[in-house]
Amino acid sequence: MYGAALLLVVAILIEVMATALLPRTEGFTSLGWTVAVVSGYAASIWMLAIVVRTLPVSIAYAVWSGLGTAVVAMIAYFFLGEQMTLLKAASLTMIVAGVVGLNFSGAH
Repeated sequence: MYGAALLLVVAILIEVMATALLPRTEGFTSLGWTVAVVSGYAASIWMLAIVVRTLPVSIAYAVWSGLGTAVVAMIAYFFLGEQMTLLKAASLTMIVAGVVGLNFSGAH
């Protein structure tokens, strides 16, 4: 189980990096960046498919998408110049709380 959790973290980090690089593809017209982004997404999904052999898909996907969304939002704020409003911060907090809640519900 710890191996699956570690692989899930790696999958999330790769997906986050690919998403953060998405603007550089310029609408998928920049070949090098497009290959990097698509490869990152493919690797992330492949790892997620391995993870769901061990962890329930509802938990694995919730963690993968929820934490990925939260981390991308933080990267966008700190490095890509996006604004962080009170509503956005509250919404991200609820996403993380939902992921934690799902993990507790599946922990028996």
